[in-house]
Amino acid sequence: MQTNFTLEQLADPHVAESEKILRRCVHCGFCTATCPTYVTLGNELDSPRGRIYLIKDMLENGRPADEEVVTHIDRCLSCLACVTTCPSGVDYMHLVDHARIHIEKTYRRPLMDRLIRGLLAAVLPYPARFRAAVVFAKLGRPFVPILKRVPALKPLGAMLDLAPASIARPSDAATPGTRAPQAERRGRVAILSGCAQPVLDPGINEATLRLLSRLGIEVVVPEGEGCCGALVHHMGREEPALDFARRNVDVWIREIDNGGLDAIIITASGCGTTIKDYGHMLRLDPAYAEKAAKVSALAKDITEYLSVLDLPKLEPKRLNVAYHSACSMQHGQKITLAPKNLLKVAGFTVRDPAEGHLCCGSAGTYNILQPEISGQLKARKVRNIEATKPDVIATGNIGCITQIATGTAIPILHTVELLDWAYGGPQPQKLSAR
Repeated sequence: MQTNFTLEQLADPHVAESEKILRRCVHCGFCTATCPTYVTLGNELDSPRGRIYLIKDMLENGRPADEEVVTHIDRCLSCLACVTTCPSGVDYMHLVDHARIHIEKTYRRPLMDRLIRGLLAAVLPYPARFRAAVVFAKLGRPFVPILKRVPALKPLGAMLDLAPASIARPSDAATPGTRAPQAERRGRVAILSGCAQPVLDPGINEATLRLLSRLGIEVVVPEGEGCCGALVHHMGREEPALDFARRNVDVWIREIDNGGLDAIIITASGCGTTIKDYGHMLRLDPAYAEKAAKVSALAKDITEYLSVLDLPKLEPKRLNVAYHSACSMQHGQKITLAPKNLLKVAGFTVRDPAEGHLCCGSAGTYNILQPEISGQLKARKVRNIEATKPDVIATGNIGCITQIATGTAIPILHTVELLDWAYGGPQPQKLSAR
């Protein structure tokens, strides 16, 4: 794609990077076939190619974002299916990240939109606040039908719909400290506790700690780590996202210096995609660029790490597992075979739903901010999963678990919960009825 940025514009490293990305696009349109919003809405401006034109025009002309640009960029899930599809290697992820930052700096959203986004940014990344919000959500549930009838308030209705009826007590899995292995020590890793996941489903990291301990892995839950920054990053809130990244980099570098780490284990693939991008996010910060790159290189999804531990092959089980590959796993991190291979080695029968490349509609806060499109994608995903007639659904991202669970009665678990059970851990509570 031909571009016409001025030398003055290209002096900005963010613009210079976007200009290089834009030049790689050859207008082929392959991305439209795998873009969930284009497949759903049929609007060229809701495809990656259409958004690229909008971003190019906005950045090249140095103008503030307008309502049209914001509408179509907001509808982007950042699922990155287009990145997997693109034959030209267009780095759409970093281009749309730049566009969102530009929108945040130059566009004044309607009041209610600003308030809802501010609420999400102030609550979701903080487990204690999020836990309190889930408890208080019970008071708001009777008003959901009313909220859904008012366009500006629909996100609040979606938020209350997604809030679980009950939550588990705070788990020891998130308590800082070192967990000694039960078997002969084979390695040492740190684990990300996260922000939303320990509130919504603490059993995921509990299963991870049990399994790694039995495999001889010492696990550190570091003091001071927090949200990975993905939630605010995808809202275009650059500085808060970078602050979260810096804090975690400091924490993990401390652990690297104190005892060494073989990996930083991530059990939410949405977080994994962001942490693996810390090196890029902080590349312009001389105090953090090198440290962030080291952290990104150590970041591993739990299934990515387990794949190098040579888990023993187990006898077949009478359990059919539909594997839902989270977008952040397959498109963001390019991890496609490891989770399924681990489940097969553990004795499960793995089934691949049709249209596995399409997003379930969760995408961080997307199912709150874009509830109609998200709902359509969820219904499509659930139909494809149920068509495989599984006993259980497995996936690697808490957002997908929460989203899909609201659309089907089939139990949905994190992949590591099934693996923990197969290799000597307790049966997941969600499977007790089966």
